[in-house]
Amino acid sequence: MLLSVKNNMLKRAARDINSYSVVNLGMGYPLELLPHIPDDLGVMIHSENGISGVGPVLGPEHSDRNLIDAGGGYVSVMPGTAFFDSATSFAMIRSGRLDMSVLGAFEVSEQGDLANWAIPNKFTPGMGGAVELAQKAKRVHVIMTHCDKHGNPKIKSKCELPLTAVRCVDRIYTDLAVIDVTAEGLILTAVASHSSVDEVIALTAATLKLPKTEVEVF
Repeated sequence: MLLSVKNNMLKRAARDINSYSVVNLGMGYPLELLPHIPDDLGVMIHSENGISGVGPVLGPEHSDRNLIDAGGGYVSVMPGTAFFDSATSFAMIRSGRLDMSVLGAFEVSEQGDLANWAIPNKFTPGMGGAVELAQKAKRVHVIMTHCDKHGNPKIKSKCELPLTAVRCVDRIYTDLAVIDVTAEGLILTAVASHSSVDEVIALTAATLKLPKTEVEVF
């Protein structure tokens, strides 16, 4: 993916993070959201290894080797940062104290089912905290490419890969579009400026409905 396209996707996803919310950023594209979240929003980034108040990822020359996020990146801290053990961290997740989790995905179904932890016959380190993050956060947003490296759609009528959680995804951000998962089906909310409604529909293996208002261009 071109850097400009990726940054456009990340900036659009960051716009939907509410001020003063507690948010967990999953592996991959979600972790790259942090630089696009304005500091004055007061967002507390939660990391399941035991930090609430994660600041920007630092380079080797500025890093503290004792401060890493769940992805192993060296991070800084924000005013009000709290540290705790992983048991407390997961108690926060399981008790519904996260306003949002932002996750990567291999596939998402039109019902909001999520598959993001395993591809058969390929090595996987395990689910990690994805199950709890998908099931227990108040909102679940997914950031991913619209198609896989072979050009196959990743948004499908039904997931074919092992599921992480069912009916958990609220909104999908891709390099081509923003799609809402609703009780009435998938709603095409926005398209990227380099794409079009027709292209997004053609590259989605599920039924897409258009919103009652005009489709946003981002």
